[in-house]
Amino acid sequence: MKPQTIRIKNRRASFEYFLEEKFVAGLVLTGTEIKSIRLGKVSLNEAYCVFLKEELFVREMHIAEYSFGTYNNHDPKRDRKLLMTSRELKKLRTKVNEKGYTIVPVVLFVNDKGLAKLEIALAKGKHHYDKREDLKKKDSKRELDRLKNF
Repeated sequence: MKPQTIRIKNRRASFEYFLEEKFVAGLVLTGTEIKSIRLGKVSLNEAYCVFLKEELFVREMHIAEYSFGTYNNHDPKRDRKLLMTSRELKKLRTKVNEKGYTIVPVVLFVNDKGLAKLEIALAKGKHHYDKREDLKKKDSKRELDRLKNF
């Protein structure tokens, strides 16, 4: 029996930002957090990454409290440390110091070993006219697909 795959996406990220380069990072979690992730009770909508001292943390990622957790339950919006190589961290830090770049979480998934991983992207903000252009492309693609299937 194959275990179900957990894959939670941040749909707003590709709409709000140009995603330039992607990285996969591990997460430092507590026991009740990983149990909630396996149940799929996570929201990445308002999450972002920030450097504190020399380490990268994800903020505003909402992991719902585990329903069977007791007094050991976690804070749903606490900062969670990301595990990456020092080379990757250095590269991200230099890019973020440039104007207009930020780091956004794109996908949260559980790998084959049962570990939670977060795919983050180096992103540059879109302007309003860029978003309209994306919507036009999406609508035209949808129309073409509809005509092909007709």
